[in-house]
Amino acid sequence: MSAKAEHYDVIRKPIITEKATMASEANAVVFEVAIEANKPQIKEAVENLFGVKVKAVNTTITKGKSKRFRGQLGRRKDVKKAYVTLEEGNTIDVSTGL
Repeated sequence: MSAKAEHYDVIRKPIITEKATMASEANAVVFEVAIEANKPQIKEAVENLFGVKVKAVNTTITKGKSKRFRGQLGRRKDVKKAYVTLEEGNTIDVSTGL
């Protein structure tokens, strides 16, 4: 498997919420990432895919909620988010596709 394909496995999709938009004012971008991905892997993937310099990576795991599916009790999947802070002068436009 190529290195680029591995980077796409690490980064799933950008997250565009009100909180993520506020983070973008502080030169940060928010991505949903693979649950097993670690900070150095996330940093390398973002730098290679978007051609930017990463200053810091902060991660958070949101536990999946318990919900009822057709009367049966089920559970949504856990989601890992990465708050990627970029060096000054670097930007990523998340409104365009990957």
